[in-house]
Amino acid sequence: MNLDALTYAGNIENLKDVESNPHYKFFKGDITNEQDIFSAGDLLMGKPDAIVHFAAESHVDNSIKNPGVFVRTNVEGTLNLLKYAKEKGIRHLQVSTDEVYGTLGSTGYFTEDTPLAANSPYSASKAGADLLVRAWHETYKLDTVITRCSNNYGPYQFPEKLIPLAVTNLMQGKKIPVYGKGLNIRDWLHVEDHCRGILLALEKGESGRIYNIGGSNEWKNINIAKELVKIMGKDESQIEFVTDRLGHDLRYAIDATLIRKELGWEPKYTFSTGLPETVKWYVENEAWWKPLKAKS
Repeated sequence: MNLDALTYAGNIENLKDVESNPHYKFFKGDITNEQDIFSAGDLLMGKPDAIVHFAAESHVDNSIKNPGVFVRTNVEGTLNLLKYAKEKGIRHLQVSTDEVYGTLGSTGYFTEDTPLAANSPYSASKAGADLLVRAWHETYKLDTVITRCSNNYGPYQFPEKLIPLAVTNLMQGKKIPVYGKGLNIRDWLHVEDHCRGILLALEKGESGRIYNIGGSNEWKNINIAKELVKIMGKDESQIEFVTDRLGHDLRYAIDATLIRKELGWEPKYTFSTGLPETVKWYVENEAWWKPLKAKS
């Protein structure tokens, strides 16, 4: 059962390949509306096995402009899902982010024991949601698992994010905007590696656990931009430095030792193959991203 509000970043076209599958159902609804969650659940034969909670407002720039939307969706929406999971007695898997840990200096890594130190309204709302999940496990003994991932890349990513924005801008003859001097560092993880980690955590994760999922693949934003320019046969004059984001975290880097050792997860993609494949996907699927970009 796919419950989705179809906000500006939602796209029903992404699900064409499964919409006729007899094991798949779609319900348009909003997790901030508790009744929508129960209505979606009622359409299933019997109770669900689990909730996998992907739903979130996630664009940091938007959270700076309109933090209230992020609190409603990410905190209140999570509360409603937890209430449903508690009533049905099912596992709740929370898909979270490394951004809840705050920022790193030039050394060190985020582990599952790193204190939460969110710096943006987005990451603060996700940290609040994570703490609710923890509270429901500790207080009500709800079966919960939290995953925290590094920056994702791959096909079907909404073109407000760095890599699809850069590729599509270059295709449209526009420049790649890079915040500040482009020295902020992110750990990049292919979306398929992320989803395999989520599935392992769902099926085999210990109740109450947090699992970090990272690509061990750190890049400065400016180097990502240069690599994309190179892949697309452009020159670096297509890179444009813009005013830095407010409260811009310097570096994220995940230690994924726990999920590797406990659940046997390993990333299959390297950036040397995953990034060119991703660029190729956007080049070949202009009909998918162009209307989204025009609308947003």
